[in-house]
Amino acid sequence: MENTILIDLQNVNKTFGVGKSKIRALEDVSLQIEEGDLISIMGPSGSGKSTLLYVIGAMDKPSSGLVLINGKNVANLPESKLSEHRKDFIGFVFQNYYLIPNLDVVGNILMPLIPYRAKAKGKQRALDLITFVGLEGREHSKVGKLSGGESQRVAIARALINDPKVILADEPTGNLDSESGKKIVEYLIQLAENGKTVIIVTHDPRIVRMVKDHPLGKNIWISDGKLINDPNFSVYEW
Repeated sequence: MENTILIDLQNVNKTFGVGKSKIRALEDVSLQIEEGDLISIMGPSGSGKSTLLYVIGAMDKPSSGLVLINGKNVANLPESKLSEHRKDFIGFVFQNYYLIPNLDVVGNILMPLIPYRAKAKGKQRALDLITFVGLEGREHSKVGKLSGGESQRVAIARALINDPKVILADEPTGNLDSESGKKIVEYLIQLAENGKTVIIVTHDPRIVRMVKDHPLGKNIWISDGKLINDPNFSVYEW
């Protein structure tokens, strides 16, 4: 039985600026990601990996090319439809967490539900997600008092509150120590094992190796806006 193609990029280009200041962040990128894939996208700073993630997540539109998500060309959707698409389909995890410091853990996890007046209905799911990420007993702690690893676990729970099909993680371990970073990647891998499609942007070869060694794992390398074959990045231990 063939797996479903969930994300299909066809000849995608993305440029910023005009004239002499024009920068091509993505160049003729074609890529297919199947439902349930565990993906790492690796490249040096400025390689276009975060731009690729934002295009996949409908946070940015390509300058040209097709971005088909579940068969729908999101590049042509108006902003109102894009917002609905992101709510139903995408969960984001960022390097800097973007938590609200004056809210507690539960309040931060419930934030994505507020525009849809679903906060009350999501309370039990938020508590279940707190258990999933191992923060039992910290439900009412202000996030400003959490460690970096705990803050990122709150961010993962927040990304899951709408039960999205796809989790996009942009350098999710970039601000963490090695032990906390490894734990965060293990949570993301567990999500893939539970049926989510997980895409991790990173410049850390340790994460690439964890993904590569997993049965669901696939590695993608990018340099100067172009997808390239395995450049044999050096890999080291956590």
